[in-house]
Amino acid sequence: MMDDTYKEVKSHTTGIYKEKGSKFIAYSYPVYSEQEVKEKLEEVKKLEYAARHHCYAYILNPDKSAQRANDDGEPSSTAGKPILGQILSNDLTNILIVVVRYFGGVKLGVPGLIRSYKTAASQAISEATIITKTIKEQYEVSFKYPQMNDVMRLVKEFDLEVVNTDFQIECKLIFAVPKSKAEVVLETFKKNHEIRIENRC
Repeated sequence: MMDDTYKEVKSHTTGIYKEKGSKFIAYSYPVYSEQEVKEKLEEVKKLEYAARHHCYAYILNPDKSAQRANDDGEPSSTAGKPILGQILSNDLTNILIVVVRYFGGVKLGVPGLIRSYKTAASQAISEATIITKTIKEQYEVSFKYPQMNDVMRLVKEFDLEVVNTDFQIECKLIFAVPKSKAEVVLETFKKNHEIRIENRC
């Protein structure tokens, strides 16, 4: 059974962590494109222009197919990777977390940096409201008016989300269905040869 749900943060949050005088401020944002990631990053850089580092990680798409981490001048894998690790361990997507660092005069060493970036990112996530979304596929059903009852019965039976209807002599109905249920729904519709169904994506 394919999992067709994914989790996102509902809105922008912040988290703060301090270690040996260094201050780490994490900003988390819901984002849906590389362009949005760039814009939010610029926003944080303007806001925290005095910070020495603006490290970040993001994951995009319901299947988490786009992932990136950036250390922004910190030793390799001490910043971006721990931030990304927090996103992954909370099973989130469509999220950008930027952690800015103000140096407190004492070097933290590699374990200290990893811990600080990880904790700041974790704080931002813990402040967030996490929402679960369902990956849905849309289909268009075309049928003649006399088939209306058959179609509506199936819509009810499978609890389909009706997106749009156009009931003339030639009727059209667009519905959305969770990806995991799509195949069963399709097969059932196809059994009635009077009804045409096609994928809208």
